[in-house]
Amino acid sequence: MSFLDIALLSTTVALGFFGSGHCIAMCGGICSALSFALPPAKPWLRIKILLGYNLGRILSYVLLAVILTFFTQQFAMVLSPNFAQHYLSGLRFIAGLLLIAMGFYLANWWRGLVYLERVGQKLWKFFVPYTKNLLPVTSFPKSLIYGAVWGWLPCGLVYSALALSVAQADMVNSSLAMFGFGLGTLPALFATGMLADKFQKLLNNKHLRVFFALTIIVFGVWTLMYSGDHDHGSHSDSSSHDHHSHHH
Repeated sequence: MSFLDIALLSTTVALGFFGSGHCIAMCGGICSALSFALPPAKPWLRIKILLGYNLGRILSYVLLAVILTFFTQQFAMVLSPNFAQHYLSGLRFIAGLLLIAMGFYLANWWRGLVYLERVGQKLWKFFVPYTKNLLPVTSFPKSLIYGAVWGWLPCGLVYSALALSVAQADMVNSSLAMFGFGLGTLPALFATGMLADKFQKLLNNKHLRVFFALTIIVFGVWTLMYSGDHDHGSHSDSSSHDHHSHHH
């Protein structure tokens, strides 16, 4: 695994962790409901249900990355090498903008990502009926399927991580990146299911949310810079090759 691969994985893990405040708003209620629906006398069952839900959710993220990366690869193959490089750099640029927008969304400075989530609502309506058939969630297999379905819930944070991972145009790296993102969200959502009130109060702290938001914005700026450097590096290599050929 190269340095850039490790950097991508580290970024998506951190993105998931620092974006936990948004995850609590989107999925925290689900974890709490699954947890509180079980008898207090069965703490291990509660843990199994929460693990199943979160594992299913993370596997859905990986599946999304596989599907979108496959289509990205197929589209890039029909392009000329030079244009394909610009196409992938453009995807990284969009990912950077989405990350910055996510930071503003998390800090309540600008909520433009709401419109992107509304687009996803149209697809989400297809999955809603399946969640009702799984209730009540009282076993690990049912919680796994329930989490897999809820992994498709429209979420600006997930879209930001997907754009960043799919822009790599590598099936293994994009899958690992989304798996890392899911792992980053795991502590918050798992803790919310077990200690809902206390964790919600912690993440509602304005200063903490702003800190997380600024961290995500830094990730976004870094991604924008990386996309530009990637292009620049490609042009430099090309220019160097042309100059070398001219010399001969």
